Amino acid sequence: MEKVIKIEGGHPLHGTVTISGSKNATVALIPACVLANEPITIYGVPNISDVRSLIVLLRELGVNVEEKEEGTLYIDPTNMKNTPLISDAATKLRASYYFMGALLGKYGHAEIRMPGGCYLGPRPINLHIKGFEALGANVDIGQGKIIAKAKKLKGASIYMDITSVGATINVMLASVLAEGTTIIDNAAKEPHIVDVANFLNTMGANIKGAGTDTIKITGVKELTGNATYSVVPDQIEAGTFMVAAVASKGNILLKNCITKHLEAITAKICEVGGSVEDYGDAIRVSCNKRPNKAIIKTLPYPGFPTDMQSQMGVILSIADGTSVINESIWDSRFQYTEELNKMGAKITAQGKSAFFEGVKELKGAPVYASDLRAGAALIVAGIVAKGTTDIYNLEYIDRGYENIEEKFRSLGAKIERVEEN
Repeated sequence: MEKVIKIEGGHPLHGTVTISGSKNATVALIPACVLANEPITIYGVPNISDVRSLIVLLRELGVNVEEKEEGTLYIDPTNMKNTPLISDAATKLRASYYFMGALLGKYGHAEIRMPGGCYLGPRPINLHIKGFEALGANVDIGQGKIIAKAKKLKGASIYMDITSVGATINVMLASVLAEGTTIIDNAAKEPHIVDVANFLNTMGANIKGAGTDTIKITGVKELTGNATYSVVPDQIEAGTFMVAAVASKGNILLKNCITKHLEAITAKICEVGGSVEDYGDAIRVSCNKRPNKAIIKTLPYPGFPTDMQSQMGVILSIADGTSVINESIWDSRFQYTEELNKMGAKITAQGKSAFFEGVKELKGAPVYASDLRAGAALIVAGIVAKGTTDIYNLEYIDRGYENIEEKFRSLGAKIERVEEN
């Protein structure tokens, strides 16, 4: 039996939705906990499959993990052992590679299977390796594993040739206990970079400059833990519901969001004809007409996020006129356009660009999620389409969205998860 999301389209979304903790921050905060010497409690943890995979890896290391009330994790690494992470859990998500930096920083040795996650084209980890080697580690890749070793990590100046979120976080994790000072230039500036730095500082690290081009990490002798921390709200989940409000000609109030993090998304929502009211920790998005055309180029933060381009693609597929999306981050992010075309869209994808000739309506069809954000886009498409849409490959969606059907149902969507032969 396979689980399928069924959506009866054509129902505008109205109401209030509360945004969960950031998936991208959480999957880095959890591996960071192994750096501590005392227990940590994290609040606002989303109930997603990536988190469950990371909990499996923590327990393989002998870390005591308790799921308290909903959204709260108690993590106690005091009796952990640095064993190789070679189970299938490591291959189920990209973020398992954060254990490399954390274990290397604490023990001078890390061994883990090659990470998995959504296929968005080649996703090399050469910048992670460059950072580890600059700190004094030897890194070997072979037989599907990554092994990093160092007698003693020492601070260094590291220039990121390409702005990389993963490499920036991994170098931070590796260097917080290193001897001396580490400087990361051309660092990524995403909100979850800042969240990870704040979390590490709560445990006793000395990190300055997170959220800017240059991050300075002064090594400390230990991270004590014994801390509590709340995960930053999810920028991409908020953007997904903002898009859904516009595409469905609805009116949604989003609670628990940092509107500063949404500025690039908000700008495009307004450009296509949506109305946005900013309340600081909440935002209202509405639309009562066919969207306008737009040109979008994905960029590192604070630019328009690559994780939002497939959702915006749904709006552009029904916009008045011809629109363009230029993808500057990943090579294979337009796989979802084939599925939208099954629903009546007129999209031509060529290399890193896609051209959207807006149609008046989409029509329900069986479609397949090719990655996490594509899956979210197909849900939005099903909500606005005429007729019934069946969405398959739900494992992608479950990696990053908490209770997504329940949240959309609370806004008036006709959506349910069923089992099908």
